[in-house]
Amino acid sequence: MGKETVISNKKSIFLALAAVIVTVGVLWATNRAVTPKEPAWEDVIAEAKNGGYRIISTEEMRDLYQKDAQNLLLVDTRQEWEFQTGHIADSLNFPMEPTGWSRWRKAKSLEAVLGPDKNRHVIFY
Repeated sequence: MGKETVISNKKSIFLALAAVIVTVGVLWATNRAVTPKEPAWEDVIAEAKNGGYRIISTEEMRDLYQKDAQNLLLVDTRQEWEFQTGHIADSLNFPMEPTGWSRWRKAKSLEAVLGPDKNRHVIFY
């Protein structure tokens, strides 16, 4: 074998090894589980402020429900299996993951669930 053939073989081996390393790195980075941070109450308050909605207590929700249940839309955002184990009477199930991507992806479906009535209270729980 000539010197050029040895150098060519070393380059080929190096490129193949580099390709394997890059592929493994990409697969590791894209498939690893990402644990979301535990939301804090401050995060909830900031989200409400940014989203233009307010947070009410369970007592306020109870009072609204007892006073005017017809003008109240309750939306249970838990997964369907959780909803099936128990929920507030007359509530709708609309599973939502707590991510911006999920909210963006389900925006049109949510519009359909909420309907055209803009004068009723909508409570997500």
